[in-house]
Amino acid sequence: MTELFDSYSSRYRDVVQSSIDFSGLPHSFFMRAKADMLRELIARRLGSGKPALLDVGCGIGSFHPLLRDMVGCLTGIDVSSASIARARADNSYGNYRDFNGRNFPFDDASFDLATAICVMHHVPPAERTSFMSEMRRVVRPGGLVCVIEHNPLNPLTRLAVSRCEFDRDAVLLGAGTTRKLMAASGLREIDARYFLLLPWDASSARRVENALGNMPLGAQYAAFGTV
Repeated sequence: MTELFDSYSSRYRDVVQSSIDFSGLPHSFFMRAKADMLRELIARRLGSGKPALLDVGCGIGSFHPLLRDMVGCLTGIDVSSASIARARADNSYGNYRDFNGRNFPFDDASFDLATAICVMHHVPPAERTSFMSEMRRVVRPGGLVCVIEHNPLNPLTRLAVSRCEFDRDAVLLGAGTTRKLMAASGLREIDARYFLLLPWDASSARRVENALGNMPLGAQYAAFGTV
């Protein structure tokens, strides 16, 4: 896995864009939708402060400029050393570290929020329980764990995954599976929301998506639980 993502660190954005070109939408549209989801989640579950965030599997940190104004300390870890080097070069405000794919290099209760964004489909199913337990371990009591993943029930999502070069190993997991993993790790107040249903940034489109967020229609979902 390390070698795979090292090899894509210099052209990550281009590879992702080529996999979604059929949608007619830029990769930035999908990243903004994720950022909006996280912003709403932080406000609803963590209050008005700026949380200390750990982004697990952060890659080259291309998502982090969208998070900068909504978090305090921003930390990212990844198994790809080349990707971490790129993230450090592009985002001077972030704290980036390599990790071995198993043990997060932090003490217990170090963060307010831990995210894994389109990462768990690369984690072998047999290792997902321990991966989720590590996410919970590094978050303080009252903090939040959030997993954003592809919705395998959406046919366009499956098409995009099948077209992505570095998703050849992907084993998609539905929101129900992710919620069960969260419950097994001891998280509380677990919920999930689907999003990326409509291809527009307009506020009216966002209202429709919010109204339908409990239905498994969107291209992706966010599952989250409290420590």
